[in-house]
Amino acid sequence: MSGIFEALQRSESERLGVATEQLALADLLQGAERGVPNEEKCFGPIDLGQCRSLPVSPSPHSRLVCLTANESLSAETFRFLGVRLRHLQQSRPIKKLLITSTMPEEGKSMVCGNLATTLARRRQKVLLLEGDIRRPSLGSKFGLCQVPGLSEWLRGDRERIPNIYRLEGPGFWFLPAGSPAENSLELMQSGRLSELINHLSAYFDWIVIDSPPVLSLADTSVWMRLTDGILLVTREGTTEKRLLHRGLEALESSKLVGAVVNSSKNTDDTRYYKYYQGCRPTTAKPQRDVRQWCNWSQLIKLPSLLSSFVSLAPKLAGIGSASRFGEDVAFRILRSIRRVMGKCHAKPSEIER
Repeated sequence: MSGIFEALQRSESERLGVATEQLALADLLQGAERGVPNEEKCFGPIDLGQCRSLPVSPSPHSRLVCLTANESLSAETFRFLGVRLRHLQQSRPIKKLLITSTMPEEGKSMVCGNLATTLARRRQKVLLLEGDIRRPSLGSKFGLCQVPGLSEWLRGDRERIPNIYRLEGPGFWFLPAGSPAENSLELMQSGRLSELINHLSAYFDWIVIDSPPVLSLADTSVWMRLTDGILLVTREGTTEKRLLHRGLEALESSKLVGAVVNSSKNTDDTRYYKYYQGCRPTTAKPQRDVRQWCNWSQLIKLPSLLSSFVSLAPKLAGIGSASRFGEDVAFRILRSIRRVMGKCHAKPSEIER
């Protein structure tokens, strides 16, 4: 009996040992997938007031309408998008928002810039992060030159916070991509990026991330694991239906908060906006003095001309009713002239009866 008991104990211990090893291996795999480093890295506190300020000068071709045409219908649609996102934030935890598209040239960088500007005007701390470190283009839309950013930090000292800039005018902070990197996927999968995003989320109300297209590169799959919500940008007349279906399949459906249709030609909204835009209070226009455009010499001669018309009317028409018609018209015109001249402080004696 003792031998059987010892054999059962050895079997139980071996089974528990294998289960413990499998559990430990699963934890390691999950940690590697999330990009969590083995050692916890401690960043120092970030003083957002000490960030370097950069002036912006967006060009009209950048389509940053929230900066260049704030009263336009396009800017109003971005304000509406910001309201929808803030309402959605009250029901689910959304702070790190990823904006992507299926293919290039669909306007995702333009949407990022306008949305960050809109959110910052609500007195919220917004960080605009340029996540495309292969072909960065977001900084050029604001008229910024190439400055060090995320790419340099991923290749350098992990304990130093990357260069974060305060954009003058829009009122939000900007973390550029930096110099283009060919091995961007290897840098992003090192685990340092996850650590950085988690640290920055404690200082900002919104982190808007401009990522590469979801179907072109694998970098977007890394960003998806680090964000709370995904906003898909499409473009009318450019986005193909089959590519849109593939893009939706590649995204995490649980994090997809909505889609933006760029370059929409909905004329109903345009007329609706112009109607309410016309209802805005305007300054009272100065009243013009009638004497500025009245020709007094011709106005005084007008009654004599009307008298000639009354005398010639029967001859021209050949009937008596024309005379009465001419007199009636003449008297009506004379009364109108008297009212006009009365407003202009003219003397009644100047009008011939």
